[in-house]
Amino acid sequence: MKKQQGIVLFLSLIILIIMTVIGVSLAVNSTQSLRMSGAGSERLEAKAIANGGLSQIISNYAGAAFANLDSEVNETTFNSTQVITPLPEGGVRDVGCQRTTNATGANLVSCRRAQVTSTAVFGRDNLGSLTVASGIEQQVLTGN
Repeated sequence: MKKQQGIVLFLSLIILIIMTVIGVSLAVNSTQSLRMSGAGSERLEAKAIANGGLSQIISNYAGAAFANLDSEVNETTFNSTQVITPLPEGGVRDVGCQRTTNATGANLVSCRRAQVTSTAVFGRDNLGSLTVASGIEQQVLTGN
């Protein structure tokens, strides 16, 4: 009988180990890609929530409610926090409008401004935070 050397067994074990290492690295890479895409989708969802909260609070305070704000307002809508801050803080409330007032006559219309921010948290343990800000300008009669 011919004595076998076992070289085929040794080479097949080496190839099996190499294939296992390649398979494990591909699985880790795939898991990392899934985590990154999940984080991206959570960020998009947080932006949609923040925009929805911003639109909702602007809708709730439309018209005279914006014009009569004299202090900061905090609300929670759609699992996000909205803050309305009258501008300028502590200063003259009636300011010139950024849009033209030529058609309204001599100083009949002025504007009151407010900043609205909406903040939504996202991610594991709510570590991510996304804030959307918008400026509001409400025309008011000056009474002059």
